[in-house]
Amino acid sequence: MSKKKKNTSKVPGNLAKSIIDILRKNGGQAFNYKQIASKLEVNDANSRNQIIKKLSQLAAKKQIEEVERGKFKINDHRDYYRGIIDMTTKGYAYVIVEELDEDVFISPNHLNTAFNGDEVEIYIYNRRRNKKSEGEVTKIINRKRTEFVGVLQLKKDFGFVVIDDPKMYTDVFVQKNKIGDAQNGDKVVVEIEEWPEKADSPFGKIKKVLGTPGEHHTEIHSILAQYGLPHDFPPEVEEFADKIDTFIKEEEIKNRRDMRDVLTFTIDPEDAKDFDDALSFQKLENGNYEIGIHIADVAHYVQPGTILDEEAYERATSVYLVDRVVPMLPEVLSNNACSLRPNEEKYTFSAVFEIDKNSKIKKEWFGRTVTYSDARFAYEEAQHIIETGSGDIPQEISIQDKAYSVKEEIVEAVKALNSLAKKMRSERMREGAISFDKVEVKFELDKENEPVGVFFKTSKDANKLIEEFMLLANRKVAEFIGKQKEKKTFVYRCHDEPDDSKLASLSNLVAKFGHKLNLKDKKSVSSSLNNLLESVQGTKEQNLVDTLTIRTMSKAYYGTENIGHYGLAFSHYTHFTSPIRRYPDVMVHRLLQRYLDQQPSAKEDEYDEKCHHSSEMENLATNAERDSIKYMQVKFMQDHQDEEFLGVISGVTDWGIFVEIIQNKCEGMIRLRDLRDDHYEFDEENYAVVGRKTKKTYQLGDEVYVGVKNADLVKRHLDFKLIGAKEEVEEA
Repeated sequence: MSKKKKNTSKVPGNLAKSIIDILRKNGGQAFNYKQIASKLEVNDANSRNQIIKKLSQLAAKKQIEEVERGKFKINDHRDYYRGIIDMTTKGYAYVIVEELDEDVFISPNHLNTAFNGDEVEIYIYNRRRNKKSEGEVTKIINRKRTEFVGVLQLKKDFGFVVIDDPKMYTDVFVQKNKIGDAQNGDKVVVEIEEWPEKADSPFGKIKKVLGTPGEHHTEIHSILAQYGLPHDFPPEVEEFADKIDTFIKEEEIKNRRDMRDVLTFTIDPEDAKDFDDALSFQKLENGNYEIGIHIADVAHYVQPGTILDEEAYERATSVYLVDRVVPMLPEVLSNNACSLRPNEEKYTFSAVFEIDKNSKIKKEWFGRTVTYSDARFAYEEAQHIIETGSGDIPQEISIQDKAYSVKEEIVEAVKALNSLAKKMRSERMREGAISFDKVEVKFELDKENEPVGVFFKTSKDANKLIEEFMLLANRKVAEFIGKQKEKKTFVYRCHDEPDDSKLASLSNLVAKFGHKLNLKDKKSVSSSLNNLLESVQGTKEQNLVDTLTIRTMSKAYYGTENIGHYGLAFSHYTHFTSPIRRYPDVMVHRLLQRYLDQQPSAKEDEYDEKCHHSSEMENLATNAERDSIKYMQVKFMQDHQDEEFLGVISGVTDWGIFVEIIQNKCEGMIRLRDLRDDHYEFDEENYAVVGRKTKKTYQLGDEVYVGVKNADLVKRHLDFKLIGAKEEVEEA
């Protein structure tokens, strides 16, 4: 008997738009979810669930209406939409509306007090085919933020705060009685309280004085404040954490798998303090290996409903700035109780696998354990073992400040793990994973946090060894839950396929450097991107191409609906391995234990909201980290104002040329108005500027010599002066 072919079609990427299109084309007709699923040609349970959920969301936003139970039609007020404001630095904005193909243009006089990131209702008054429609903000539904960082300018009886954020188009008026202790010229946090109807500026009050603009701690605290990220823990949270019983108890060990006698060690950056993952290794009688990925059992200490859990959830992530870490958990947990330090017993949550010599998984086990770390290594030490096959660690790379020898059983374990990791990585690449080995810019800081040098970190075999086993644990935990017969609410790390138009743009860009992309199908795209990333290794354009390729990718996020992870080529993926620094991992530990205990599925709505919050906070932390690097680059370049640097043109706009210096990856801008030898015009199609008279051209990827014109610490902005094209300068 022949089996009926299962429809494996996925719902469209922009489901909201597809639903709106169906209802709009059938103006007066009402549809239920089954009819919409049929129109979209999907019939699997997961797709239908997504359609039901999206119908409910669109009805809540009043974009469609439920005319009878379970039946929906288009809302007649079709010129009103909800969306998110995306301000430009020039004062106008676009509104991103989920169900429209094109963003909607909003002129400055139609913003009606909306700020960047606000959720708004808009009325579209000028619809255009194949061009940006124009609209007006009619209502602010949800303010993204009300607190801003800026510099106070004091007058006699009042003050104004000039906001740092270039996307903020207004300053904030502050009455005398709301200035507090702030002095003229101070950098402050101001909270907007209201914007009276006829007032030119919003009214606010000073919430916090950050210090003098340009001073190191002021600027670092400004970055955190700008994104609403906390700095210190509230005293009551510290006090709660200090009172937690962190002793290892016999009665608790009885509830866990005891793995203290199995060889276990950690490999981390040399300056790490929170070791949240360890590997165990033993050879089995059948010739296979038993490998454990052991993760700090943060959920044992951070219990739901406590102020500690609330604080961790609000933060959602640790923030890594150039000179400090702002942790998600207080130090008593992050660096002590939960840190898998050498020669200490710890509660862990583990994924244990039996693996053969070809890296194939034969058995898997998940559960709570107690482990003992026999040793701690820095990546450099593990790399030395891999490269030399020797356990004799020289003093210059030793984290013990002296030469020492590693036990032979650990040397053999590291070599075997490295061999397995390489096979696992090759398999991922064959399946279509994309290899992003982006160069990391690091600063050498003195005691006053002044940058005295720049160095680059690249991923070597030791880094990749750890990465592969963490990926394995994350993937297998996600599969264990996601592939069960009965659907269970879970937290997935999702990564959608790249947008076709972005891939086409990337293809055009890299063609300028002589590279080709094959965009024929999904597999071709993956292998083509990998070939591109490999071929630019060590070239002048490597950092630029790496950055442009990453920007082409969709943004990874946390969600309860599993769509797989495109970049890793995994059908199921989650974050299980870093609960000290990521709240989603804590949620994953709790949910995994819940299902191991055979408890019913958790509420999806509750976890949906938590996933959304975690993704938002991750985004803010990433922006803060990027800003702190930019700040340190500007600070570093302040001390090199008399030097010439060779750089690569990394971006071209109608007002300037961006140049990235090859030797330190600092990026700055040459303003077109500063080019005195000709009037330069922007050639958008060729990513170039061209002199009107001389036809001299500066194009993306060209090498030029530059000097520092201005290094503005407060605005975190570098202005370069052009010395000349590489050929001209070197021939002169």
